[in-house]
Amino acid sequence: MNGILNILKPTGMTSHDVVSRVRRIANMKKVGHTGTLDPNASGVLPICLGKATKIAELILNKEKTYIGELTLGIQTDTYDSFGKVIQKKDPTHITEEDIYSVFEKFKGEITQTPPIYSAIKVNGKRLYELARSGQTDVEIKSRKVLVKDIKIKSIDNQKVLFEATVSKGTYIRSLCKDIGDELGVGAHMSFLLRTKSGNFDIKNTYTLEELEQASKESKLQYYILGIDYPLVNYRRIDVKQSAYKAFSNGNTIYQKGLIINHKYNDEELVKVYIDDKFCAIGKIKIQDNNMLLKSHKLFI
Repeated sequence: MNGILNILKPTGMTSHDVVSRVRRIANMKKVGHTGTLDPNASGVLPICLGKATKIAELILNKEKTYIGELTLGIQTDTYDSFGKVIQKKDPTHITEEDIYSVFEKFKGEITQTPPIYSAIKVNGKRLYELARSGQTDVEIKSRKVLVKDIKIKSIDNQKVLFEATVSKGTYIRSLCKDIGDELGVGAHMSFLLRTKSGNFDIKNTYTLEELEQASKESKLQYYILGIDYPLVNYRRIDVKQSAYKAFSNGNTIYQKGLIINHKYNDEELVKVYIDDKFCAIGKIKIQDNNMLLKSHKLFI
């Protein structure tokens, strides 16, 4: 089986736990996730099967949307509700106007420091491993991330429910912590649900229990999305049957071996089909007004 499962990850499982479970469900070894989701968070987690693992990085790099809850006045060492409380402050003087004003400051490109309890590697070790062994003085490099949009949905009893669309590598836990710092009372993330990852939507997810039942009924293939599903922004090009063997062997295909669907640009990445079947990501080359197609990632 080759393709992608759009899984609704439950709380209490790591992304690697989900991969292990899917390996058993699908009875195959070549399975991979598309970017970690915190164990205590739930939501969209695309899982790649077989040849689709080659495309995992492309999904990982897409923007993601979350619904999160921030609780004011309490800081924890993990920046979420599962960590040790390290500071408490009275937040009752903070007005809704204050909260809306600070949230606006975190729109656009911001500098963010990931939590020490995260899967980022430093000197070959995960930060959470270092933290659990007592090494909390590790230098963590800040990074530029993009908060494309962040909207407050409700404010109730020092809790702020919000929706955020962010770039790859953005930690919502750090965002909550930084907003709390800006307000001067501290905060932590008390809930997190990922609703979108690229074009994978929570409306179209399946639970692990549903997939296990489908596997028992030999219907798992009906839940698997095509490898080309995430490539919505790639334009299509078709290779003629006469050029199939050459292309599948990694050779450059000249214009006469192609079915041209668009006016392509030099160095443009495209999704490649043969007999209406997706087979590769290709790269367009324009030379002396002639168009060539080179294979970038083959899925044949």
